[in-house]
Amino acid sequence: MTRIDNDQTILTSTRTVTVATKNFALTMLEFDYSLDYDNINFRKNPELYRIGRGEQGVLLVEPYKSEICQYWRFRTPEIAEVSSAKITSMFYEYLICDDFVGADMARKFLMMGWTRARRYANHRSGKKYDNKGNVKPQEPDHWTCEKAESARIFKKAYDDARHNPTYRVMYANWRAYESAVGGIGISQDDL
Repeated sequence: MTRIDNDQTILTSTRTVTVATKNFALTMLEFDYSLDYDNINFRKNPELYRIGRGEQGVLLVEPYKSEICQYWRFRTPEIAEVSSAKITSMFYEYLICDDFVGADMARKFLMMGWTRARRYANHRSGKKYDNKGNVKPQEPDHWTCEKAESARIFKKAYDDARHNPTYRVMYANWRAYESAVGGIGISQDDL
């Protein structure tokens, strides 16, 4: 158990993270890497999806990975602008279709555009560590280079997506669902 402050405690195990405050507790299931991702269609089986943390599962969850990944690019700011606009458009299409898994995957791709572009802005080779495991120094222009601008473009799109009111409600409902079912393979019909 790790004490964060007087109001919040995070309890962790290998599969769940419980956030407890004075007013509520919510169990967040870790992303389950043990599923057979090659044979699961998450559009047909959304109950198997777990949000996880950050970008977890972004390159595993089909058919969304294949739908979104083909548009994910950040080499230049111009390319990042087109890419983030397309992925943002897909994010809104998923919201309109009440498809939380698709919307969350689009959000993860926007996040990954930001974090990967930042990685290449900081380290041109994309490698953060040297052969001894030490963090390499950042590039002198890591705040002003093309990749830094690409990162800013994706960061804005990511922030807009994750703060979207409809997405926030769907996210809270999905986390509550994860907390209620507590495990893989339980359908909403079983609640």
